[in-house]
Amino acid sequence: MADSYPEPGGRRQQFGGRLLSDPARVFHHNAWDNVEWSAEQAAAAERKVRENSTQRVCPEKQVDYETNAHKYWNDFYKIHENGFFKDRHWLFTEFPELAPSQNQNHLMDWLSEKKSEVPECRSNAGEPGLITEEQHKCSSNSLGHKAQALPVEEKVTQKLGHLEICADEFPGSSATYRILEVGCGVGNTVFPILETNNDPRLFVYCCDFSSTAIQLVQANSAYDAARCFAFVHDLCDEDKSYPIPGESLDIIILIFVLSAIVPDKMQNAITRLSRLLKPGGMMLLRDYGRHDMAQLRFKKGQCLSENFYVRGDGTRVYFFTQDELDTLFTTAGLEKVQNLVDRRLQVNRGKQLTMYRVWIQCKYRKPLLANSGS
Repeated sequence: MADSYPEPGGRRQQFGGRLLSDPARVFHHNAWDNVEWSAEQAAAAERKVRENSTQRVCPEKQVDYETNAHKYWNDFYKIHENGFFKDRHWLFTEFPELAPSQNQNHLMDWLSEKKSEVPECRSNAGEPGLITEEQHKCSSNSLGHKAQALPVEEKVTQKLGHLEICADEFPGSSATYRILEVGCGVGNTVFPILETNNDPRLFVYCCDFSSTAIQLVQANSAYDAARCFAFVHDLCDEDKSYPIPGESLDIIILIFVLSAIVPDKMQNAITRLSRLLKPGGMMLLRDYGRHDMAQLRFKKGQCLSENFYVRGDGTRVYFFTQDELDTLFTTAGLEKVQNLVDRRLQVNRGKQLTMYRVWIQCKYRKPLLANSGS
């Protein structure tokens, strides 16, 4: 499954000490973190969601969006190739688990070089003219847990269609720290990880619903088959196994990807992924929160089901609550390490726009004594 538009390319400009993104001009722009909504604002957002949900997409089109989901994402990447999303240099402050401790000095040097780069964010409601910046901060007091790799890996055998995938045969079998990104798009998470973490014991897997996206990853000059394995995979296909043994991964990353699938398929997708984690392994998620600006900007006729919408290009997006995500992860046998709402107020004074962004960030860990259901 491909990424869901959080970070497009676009022309970034420096103005007043901030990096801005606007296709035409510099404008006055301010942003505030951790904004609390008033009761009136929350009620207005709820009214807007009720309003844009009154007219639903017809059943025939809903079937089309599900059946041909791969086509819509392939078309997206054929049009934009690797020029739409920006590399996510904020990942290592929000998710330090992606850079194991032996690489911290290199990480800090690399981050100091990249400190002026700010990831960007696009409105997803089919209105391409509005591009805003997403500003991430390091909140070390709430992001302290490091996933722990087990020193000894058990021999695990798993059927993959007609193939036998064994712990000493699969790609990356000699690695001691393994990361999988689901919904990797064109590699805007994978390549910063490989660039930042030069530990030879690291191996990164990445998959996407779009074969076009995977082709772009493999064609990238930074792609190294000795350190990375990119493959096409449908997160919702319960009949297709991952080419990785169970309990072999330290980290699974889901960045703006779970929201792109049908809500009633989310639980099975997370449960299947959880089986790939080692005991003590972590699942990391960042995705759209309920009443995000993107949700409020959808028009009537774009709603598929409650809090689930289709964009103008046929790709889809869901807007979560913390409780919904907690239920998905804990039902899969994982335990909560972090589940927080990240609210941002962004003001474009040039256009007299006030934009409230809402994201949810989660970290859930597989217990060291894994539950039988995980």
